[in-house]
Parts: sequence; structure tokens; C-alpha cells
Amino acid sequence: MTQQQNLPESPEKKPLKVIISAGGTGGHIFPAISVANELKRLVPDVQILFVGALGRMEMEKVPAAGYEIIGLPVAGFQRRFTFKNVTFVFKLISSIRKAKRIVREFKPDVVAGFGGYASGPTLRVAAKKNIPTLIQEQNSYAGMTNKLLAKNALKICVAYDEMDRFFPKEKIIVTGNPVRQDIVSLDNKKEQGLMYFGLQANHKIILVVGGSLGARTINESITKNLDLLIKNNIQVIWQTGKTYFETAKSEVIKRNTRLIHVLDFVSRMDFAYAVSDIVISRAGASTVSELTLVRKPSILVPSPNVAEDHQTKNAMALIKINAAMMVEDKNAHTDLVRAAIDLLNDEFRMNVYKENVAKMAVKNSANLIANEIIKLVNNKRD
Repeated sequence: MTQQQNLPESPEKKPLKVIISAGGTGGHIFPAISVANELKRLVPDVQILFVGALGRMEMEKVPAAGYEIIGLPVAGFQRRFTFKNVTFVFKLISSIRKAKRIVREFKPDVVAGFGGYASGPTLRVAAKKNIPTLIQEQNSYAGMTNKLLAKNALKICVAYDEMDRFFPKEKIIVTGNPVRQDIVSLDNKKEQGLMYFGLQANHKIILVVGGSLGARTINESITKNLDLLIKNNIQVIWQTGKTYFETAKSEVIKRNTRLIHVLDFVSRMDFAYAVSDIVISRAGASTVSELTLVRKPSILVPSPNVAEDHQTKNAMALIKINAAMMVEDKNAHTDLVRAAIDLLNDEFRMNVYKENVAKMAVKNSANLIANEIIKLVNNKRD
């Protein structure tokens, strides 16, 4: 396991100024915030500005973390023909103009992109102005935006091996994906977690998460099999996302059970991981990275609605080393809960998954990436 690096000397000529662009989903936003926090720890007078996409969740989550953010009108390109692609062009042009103004006025020493619609215009503008850029690719299959940005990026931080399929090998550094600091160590948190969620220690516990926005298929699969879970005396911490919360809550109330605990969002994921025996989840990059650190057996249900089917590829990175199991989205309604019950009753297989998934863990990812950002500035100033 990589040891935490010592801090390169902070540039003394002027305060370090960093633009971080990230957004769209928690999988992009939370790693970026983790790196921003680490930059502040390493260089207390650092000035950080986030750039995101208007109307996306970063416009709420980043200010909540204490950082300023400016939104671009950029939107995603639809892979099928739609009128949205006409407006996409105009929004892209407007976003590039706004990104130019942001870069000109803020005068960053370095720009780091963590994925999301806004990263493209922001890093493209920075590179044209010869400002050092760094990108972080969270997934095992590189996204189109990062593939395009890689040409001008000086460093490319990745979470998986063999990423030279997509990027120049000499630019790659394996850093893992930054995760929430409170989950790095779960020691002595199980008892607190049981009290926090109102759970019993003598029943098995499944943690069900669908990512920061929820997951319809997973939610529907749990709903269809609530009676089976209750019959087997299995406790569930069920994060539904806001959209499905009322439906799930209503279904649980009908059954008058204390086994199923429904939340729209789990704010104490450290407690949730500490008490759970297995995890049911999508296969987003941040979730997979968290699973490696908390050493939890998991059943992954990759979303079929993401670019390049990268969640399936993330899941397969664990499957091929026998570190998790996968249920396809189309089979989840019939297979997911039964697979979870079978896994809970198979201590040997759970222990194999725990041992193998831990081999992929990188604990100090935020520190590694923050140091690379600082090095880029130092190299340019020297």
C-alpha cells in the first residue's frame, strides 16, 4: 500500500491558485472535494475555484463543502439524434466563452478536471493558455471527454491498471479514487452504527445504495422482494434517492416491519458500511473505490444508462479477481435479492470477496493527486 507522500514545498512567489472542474454525479464531485480539502491541508493559503454545470448537483454540493463555484451552461451530447444536440452546440460555445472569462479573471496556476460536462470547456481553455492541466479518470474505461483532454494534460491520475489503452503511458500515475475520509477507518464504529440506524446485532444487514441520485432498477427490485427479505429476518439500510423515497416508505409502512430502514440519502456512510454484512450497489467508480477500502462483499448492478457502459467495466475489474459478484440490470427484479440472501448464507464466499477486494485499495488517493497538482505548479515556476 502506498505511503502518504511528504508535501512538496509550497510556491512562495504568490499564493497557489487552482481551478477544479467536476460535476454531474457524486462520483465526480466528491473526489474533487476530497482533493480540494487535501490541497487546503497541504497549502493553507491556496485559493480554489470550482467550475461546474448550471443546474447540476455540484451547484449545491460544492458550496455546502465550503467552496465557491461558477456554473457553465454546458450540457451533455446525446448519442441519438435529438433537438437537444442543436442547443448543445450553442451551449458549448457559450460555455467556452464563459470559461475563457473565468480563467482570465481568476488566473489559475493549474486546472484539474474530475469529469462532468464542465471539464471539457474549462480544461480546453486552460491548455490553450499554456496553463498546466491534470485530469482524473475514475473509471476502468476512460470517458470520451478525458480521452480528448488527455492530449494536452500533463498528468493523468487513474484508479485502475492498464489505462495506457486510453492514455499516453508516460503521463499516467495510479492514484486510486479519493473517497470520503470518514470511511477510511471503520474501527469501533459498528456499535455506533447499530444505534444510529436502530438495528439489531443478531440479524444480518444489507446496505442498498443506488449512488447519489438513486437507482430505479435496484429500488424496484427491493420493493418486489420486501416480503422475502422480511421472511428471512434480514435487516436493510435502503438508500432510495429522493425520487423513490416516498414510494419505498409507503411500501415499508404497509408491512409494519422494523427490519427495513428507508432513507433518501445516507449521511453517515461510515456507520452504514460498518454495520453492513454485504452491499448492493451500482458500479460507479467512487462506490467501487469505497468498497475496496471498507472490505465489503458486494453485489454490483451496473447501470446500463452510462457512456461506454463503464459501470459494467468497473464491475468486471472486481469480478475477474473474484472480489464481488454482478447481477445485470435486466435480471435484477428476479435475481438480485435471492442472490443477496444466498451470499449472506455463504460465509466462505463472503470472506473470499473481503480478502480480494482489499487488494485493490489505495488509501491516500486525495494526497497523491493533491501532490501532483502542486508539483505541476512548482515545475512551471522553477
